[in-house]
Amino acid sequence: MYRQDDPEVNFDQLTEKFRSFGGRFSGKGGGFLPFLLIGGVILVALLWIGSGVYTVQPGEQAATRLLGDFQTIESPGLRWWFPSPIGNRDIVQVNQVRTLELGFREINGESTSVLAESMMITGDENIVETQMVVQYDIKNLKNYLFEVVDPEGSTMKDVAETSIRQIVGSRNIDDVLTTEKSAVQAETKLLMQQLLDQYSSGVNIREVKLQSVSAPMAVRDAFDDVVRAREEKSQIVNLAQAYQEDQLPRARGDAARVLEASEAFRQQRIADATGQAEKFLKVLEEYEKAPDITRQRLYLESMEKILPGVTKYIISETVGGNMLQFLPLDGSTQTITNPQGGE
Repeated sequence: MYRQDDPEVNFDQLTEKFRSFGGRFSGKGGGFLPFLLIGGVILVALLWIGSGVYTVQPGEQAATRLLGDFQTIESPGLRWWFPSPIGNRDIVQVNQVRTLELGFREINGESTSVLAESMMITGDENIVETQMVVQYDIKNLKNYLFEVVDPEGSTMKDVAETSIRQIVGSRNIDDVLTTEKSAVQAETKLLMQQLLDQYSSGVNIREVKLQSVSAPMAVRDAFDDVVRAREEKSQIVNLAQAYQEDQLPRARGDAARVLEASEAFRQQRIADATGQAEKFLKVLEEYEKAPDITRQRLYLESMEKILPGVTKYIISETVGGNMLQFLPLDGSTQTITNPQGGE
């Protein structure tokens, strides 16, 4: 924003006042008039020089011109420059954050849509209504004042509208409406800054915010249903991923325990087989040295293992080998005694 300079000296009014004042003394003495005119000129010169003193406040800069040509940029402080009509100065708040509204206008706290600015075509040939706010400040006062026409008006609006239309036109409608809003804002800001730098506008883009991105009113309900369905899908996917993260460690733990048990069983079976093989080799070595004795010993050892678990019947020779008298068998071990005293 420009800050109004100090009032300039009106030379025509001052000259007219001196003429009228000098006319009063012209009849009394002609020698006094030249001194009066010289004093008046000196006074006007002092007032003119004094009007060149001005103050640049913090956050402001002053651009000075001499006979219409740009000269310097002055920083905050008490300054002096040639007053008008020889010199001019423009004091601007360079740190002030300025705002541009695109696609809507906020009047008396109510937002009104501007369809000519907000309606755009996406990359998949759908129509979206986009409302955007751009915040910017001044980074080069000379370029801001003298290189572009109306930097806060048509230039900024045209650059913002061109940039957002190009970015939206390169993406699908689903990306613009849902997941890629942050990317659209970042790319729009970057493109706007590039265009403004090409124009030497002296403007710095601080932030680009998408206030609203929606489908046209005629199909908005359908698009809202799609958005809700996508949100539900995302929620279900998140729940499934949470369940996966819970179950996978348990399954890995169970698998590890099974593998450890299998490895232990494997080692036990290998040890048992190795022991039996070594035992067989030792028996074979003894058998080769004394086959009859070894065969008899193996037979006796086998009988010691078998006979304790088998029901045994001892029959006397006098019975004659008749087994019918033992039926039905009661599972006990019996000894048949001969009446004459023999077994």
